[in-house]
Amino acid sequence: MKSGLFIISGLVLMLFCLPGSIRAQEEVDTVASIAGIEIETSVDRAEIYIGDLISYRITITRDSTIEMIPPPLGANLGAFDVKDYQPDIETKLPDGRLRSETVFKLSTFTTGDYVIPPIPVIFVMPDSTKKALLAEPVPIKVLSMLENAGDSVDIHPLKPQYEFKRDYTRYYIWGAMAVVVLLAGTVLVWWLVRRRKQKEAPVDMRPPWEIAFEKLAVLKEKNYPGENRYKDFYFELTEIFRDFLGRVYLVDVMEMTTEEFLTRFEKIVLPGNTYDDSGKLLRYADLVKFAKLIPESARAESDLQLVHDLVETIRSEQERHTRVDMHVNGPGNKKTDIASEVAP
Repeated sequence: MKSGLFIISGLVLMLFCLPGSIRAQEEVDTVASIAGIEIETSVDRAEIYIGDLISYRITITRDSTIEMIPPPLGANLGAFDVKDYQPDIETKLPDGRLRSETVFKLSTFTTGDYVIPPIPVIFVMPDSTKKALLAEPVPIKVLSMLENAGDSVDIHPLKPQYEFKRDYTRYYIWGAMAVVVLLAGTVLVWWLVRRRKQKEAPVDMRPPWEIAFEKLAVLKEKNYPGENRYKDFYFELTEIFRDFLGRVYLVDVMEMTTEEFLTRFEKIVLPGNTYDDSGKLLRYADLVKFAKLIPESARAESDLQLVHDLVETIRSEQERHTRVDMHVNGPGNKKTDIASEVAP
């Protein structure tokens, strides 16, 4: 019964979450199967004890003419927490097909029969249409360490519930109404203050990289990794990087999902390996922010340096384009920013 509830809840979550993560120009069709594509899910153990690690593997085999959009790293994995993961490892088979494997290390601290929900995978067909397949759900049984303890564990029965003689229902109703009114008033005041501040906030006219470098320095001083506040660290780090790219290339990216962000920037020529490095950073940050992954402190420090290096690379490219434009067109026709060439 519990497994069925988890399957249903997983499917419902997929139906609600899928449109937000794969929204694109064309509609995505969810189908039961696609010729030339095979999806396999497996675990190394179907029965575990509380706190044990499970290796959950997703193997996708597809024709080389079909493009795959990787499964969302922050996908719902039911009652399980992500302790570690191995990113996509893509290999080419002798028959020309491509095989991609992703491995998650999962754990849980509650007992019962559970199901790792199906994860959606998006494919771009040769005719440019997009189709979605759901990976098969995987049942997992989590056992308690007390099941074989026998009579050695002295567990006393629950005491009878205390019954109040007075009826406090009306007091609860009045209290709830007071809390609702207080919360509504607080939200209204907060919204009005925020709106006023947004209207009065001065526009920062400094170059985007100066703003980004200053924010990165402030983030470093906060020492979130030293306090094990990795989720707060990656939220601020990715917002700084997104805000910088939005200012440079005149794209509103703050409300985009990671896949929408990467799809948008595929059309923009970024210097060197900036696009690939950005994709790896944002996907890893999604794991920390939404899938409870706890990174090592050294990884957080290296990602902070990576964002600093990416900002510096784009800054150098911007200044190089500016010098070229001044040399070719003269000061009177100088382009003020490379974003004028790539903005929609």
